[in-house]
Amino acid sequence: MLASSASAQGSTRSAAELMDAVMWNREPIGGAFSLKDQTGKTRTDADFRGQLLLVYFGFTYCPDICPTDLQQIGLAMEQLGDDAKHVQPLFVTLDPDRDTVQHLAQYVPLFHPRLIGLTGGNADIAKAADAYRVYYKRVKTGDKPDDYTVDHSAFIYLVDRDGRYLGFFPPGTDAPRLVEMIKPHLKGGPER
Repeated sequence: MLASSASAQGSTRSAAELMDAVMWNREPIGGAFSLKDQTGKTRTDADFRGQLLLVYFGFTYCPDICPTDLQQIGLAMEQLGDDAKHVQPLFVTLDPDRDTVQHLAQYVPLFHPRLIGLTGGNADIAKAADAYRVYYKRVKTGDKPDDYTVDHSAFIYLVDRDGRYLGFFPPGTDAPRLVEMIKPHLKGGPER
């Protein structure tokens, strides 16, 4: 399933090839990244060890799928109650030209206070997207420089406390289903 998104670059592989890799677990998914959060602080994947991660790639100018999925992530965090402190949701932009640190600082709190927005240079975004087998491609929609969208895959990735990929949720997964699938992975974690 594709959503609209924007980025100055795009995937070097086709949507079908990358979706096949994710859906059938044909390639390793996840890995190292170094991006800036909505406060301007550099964050790496290692910063989040010890927590489960919900990783979502999208863009703030997306009219429908991204905000809907981010809303469900926020609702899942609420439904997890005290267990939410063991889960870190991440929103990685595929549109670093428009999704600046300042813009993310205004956007991500709309969905949940623990949601961290990540941006960076095009090469940094491409590296993170490649690690997670995310398809994205900038598509012109008009004559002005900002007249574009980005087609992109819209999976929510679940990553364990050691940074290992556990699985994905398809676009449109509702909060109760997210919670149902996250809860078994909360057991056996660090002492609470």
